[in-house]
Amino acid sequence: MKARLSATFLVLCSVALLAQAPAPAPPTPATAQTHTSDLGFSYTIPADWEVVDTQPTLPAVQQQVTQNATTEDEKKGIACVQIALTARHGTPPSVVVVVALPFACFGQEMTDKDLPGFASGASEGLKKTFDISDPVHGAYSLGAHSFWIERATGSVIGHPEVKYTVETVCSVLKKGAVCWMTMAADDAAMQIFEHGSVTLDGEAPAALVPAAAFDKKPS
Repeated sequence: MKARLSATFLVLCSVALLAQAPAPAPPTPATAQTHTSDLGFSYTIPADWEVVDTQPTLPAVQQQVTQNATTEDEKKGIACVQIALTARHGTPPSVVVVVALPFACFGQEMTDKDLPGFASGASEGLKKTFDISDPVHGAYSLGAHSFWIERATGSVIGHPEVKYTVETVCSVLKKGAVCWMTMAADDAAMQIFEHGSVTLDGEAPAALVPAAAFDKKPS
């Protein structure tokens, strides 16, 4: 399975959609908002983060990205992409994107052994939009689920004056592979991303990224 390529195109879709999104609305009262996916996971962010509806523009982006696909697996992966959440906050905006590849649509399942290839492909996809430097990697578990994580410094290509901390976190669930990504403009945004409560396949809620996430390196 072209897990790496599928993940790369998945990220390209999400970043392109984000670039087309309208300007943020004024913040709402700061209570938590939880976003739930039928793939078996949920993720919680503060209510003053603006959630961007990317669904209306997804077909056009998928069509554009499909033109660069070279195999049927890649084309199938692009067609099956789900943007579970796109949210942003502040100026310059910090961004959180959650993207998923449902196995039922893709026609193939992944296991933990496929996670490094899928996750590193997602990280590589960001390099189409960001200049990435100084990446560090880690591996950890939440309940029965293994996670791959990468943190790096990044800036939008052509705009080196604005620096972000770019973090990609991926796991394999029962119904699909999922990546949580942030482009954090400050430490507060990074803390919100990492401390966001996540549930996976009915397990107990936990912070997305534990403090010891980088203590172990991916195999």
